[in-house]
Amino acid sequence: MCGIAGFITQSGPQDLVATAKSMADTLYHRGPDDQGVWVDEEHRIVLAHRRLAILDLSPAGHQPMQSNDQRYVLVFNGEVYNHLALRKLLVVDRWRGSSDTETLLACFACWGVEKTLQHCKGMFALALWDRVEKTLTLARDRMGEKPLYYGQQGQAFLFGSELKALKAFPDFRPDIDRNALTLFLKHNYIPAPHSIYKGINKLTPGCYLKIKHASLKTGVLPQPVPYWSLRQTIIQAKQDPFQGTETQAVDALEQALASSIQQQQIADVPLGAFLSGGIDSSTIVALMQKNSMCPVKTFTIGTDSREHNEAEYAKAVARHLGTDHTELYVSAQDSLDIIPQLPALYDEPFADSSQIPTYLVSQLAKQQVTVALSGDAGDELFAGYNRYFWAKRIWQKISWLPQPLRRKLAALLYQLPIEHWDNLNRYTRYLQPARIQTNQLGDKIHKLAERLATVNSLDSLYYSLVSEWKQPEQVVLQSREPQTLLTQPEAWPELHDHRERMMYLDSMTYLPDDILVKVDRAAMGASLETRVPFLDPGVIDLAWRMPMDYKIRGNQGKWLLRQVLYRYVPREMIERPKSGFAIPVADWLRGPLREWAEDLLDQHKLKQQGYFHPERIHQRWQEHLAGTRNWQHALWSVLMFQSWLMQNN
Repeated sequence: MCGIAGFITQSGPQDLVATAKSMADTLYHRGPDDQGVWVDEEHRIVLAHRRLAILDLSPAGHQPMQSNDQRYVLVFNGEVYNHLALRKLLVVDRWRGSSDTETLLACFACWGVEKTLQHCKGMFALALWDRVEKTLTLARDRMGEKPLYYGQQGQAFLFGSELKALKAFPDFRPDIDRNALTLFLKHNYIPAPHSIYKGINKLTPGCYLKIKHASLKTGVLPQPVPYWSLRQTIIQAKQDPFQGTETQAVDALEQALASSIQQQQIADVPLGAFLSGGIDSSTIVALMQKNSMCPVKTFTIGTDSREHNEAEYAKAVARHLGTDHTELYVSAQDSLDIIPQLPALYDEPFADSSQIPTYLVSQLAKQQVTVALSGDAGDELFAGYNRYFWAKRIWQKISWLPQPLRRKLAALLYQLPIEHWDNLNRYTRYLQPARIQTNQLGDKIHKLAERLATVNSLDSLYYSLVSEWKQPEQVVLQSREPQTLLTQPEAWPELHDHRERMMYLDSMTYLPDDILVKVDRAAMGASLETRVPFLDPGVIDLAWRMPMDYKIRGNQGKWLLRQVLYRYVPREMIERPKSGFAIPVADWLRGPLREWAEDLLDQHKLKQQGYFHPERIHQRWQEHLAGTRNWQHALWSVLMFQSWLMQNN
């Protein structure tokens, strides 16, 4: 795992090496073990690299790295898990070392860019300079585990793993993109290809961008080219559905996951795993431990909040599997102390509050390991989110009601404050069947009420569920909300099951732009590499070939994944309401964070800065303080932008 940066410039700066080093130094946390710069003075192109040594710890893994024939120069961030298998397909006289970077260079020399990328199983972002064709190629892994920003600023083309590297370039102009800001308020993240700055894009997952040196003078950049498509993968999977029995399906999934995990356990440094005690991480750890000669190192964070604490469940799973388990109970103050670090850690506004415990568990793991496997993407592939099996039930119950009646029903639900709903849920919990028990009932009831009078189809219900500020153009001054995949159904694969449409859209938006961003920045902030076995291409393909009945049964998702886990962990140790890895932001905003939030949401300050309509934000803040509404997510997005703005301008 590493950090990459570089540029092509037609004029300044004068000292290319010093500029490259300053860009790379901003990425020290991504690669504290080594650094390197390569310069082509004639074409004024510079590649820079910071290294976190995982494979081949010797100097033979140093980057930037040149191919044996000196044609290609590469800076690479990530891991190619099947690189040893790729080496067997190549005819190379002599390998200098054992790194996957050297393997990639040999593949590029033999097969070219697109074929090489199609053969790679891994997570990566890379920049490849071809000294013969005078082209720079940027590429990103299939699902977007590793970040890559790029754009033109004046006479220079810039790229880097994080925005802070681009901002270190002397001529960088940090002009905030108000249109991207509307997307941030809507979703709590900025979706690719947008970034918070004008003229700077995120490279779309599964794509490469090839730039001819001569074309940079025009100032017009080419469009990214896909070398892999989840949409196409789904279309092909539906044409070749899984035909086996339930037992064969469980066997196939266990085998696919075991193969992925085996490849992702290859490292020349200590390796472990995050363990929350939930379905996804427990399955990953169980299969890791099955084939390990010694106890797998596992890590979890606990809190004093019963509603948000999964540490006890993780401990029970760890004890049953026999892992070397480490847990750390953190106080509210421990979490609060992280908040001032978030703008620098995430580099652009990002408002998934579980970023805080993710950073804490990454810091904990880094004390013992350099690589940690995680259970991310299990929800998107095997239908783990509540909306997948509740959305249709909700719509069936409300769609027949006339809209005026729905508005009245919403008003009735709003009349009972959130904490009263939660108290009612707490007192009646022992009467509820386990399959319908839920946490945070009050918040969910209010969210239901919010949607009763506005949605008109299952797809619009989903869009409402993944939107916080419903009309962000009315909040952000001088803005226009851009179109995204979520608003372009003509770009979706033809999926007749609404649950599969939601899973596809989550996999294309929420997963790469929220979940994977959260984990990457938090882990790399602690100089820890994370790996995601569920995102192996074979696992993705198999998951989409499975019928929905193997994913959702009754009111419960992940049926197939649960069957794999039950082979290693007792059912009663796993079955419980889904709570997630979260912190009590709603309560903190009314308590220990209130003074901090009051300062950032000050109406005079908001008006002076000129990005928001202060009145709309102030109204939600007052409703939240009064407890009549829970606006934690909507307010957290504004607070994260404000906090980021204060540190970056």
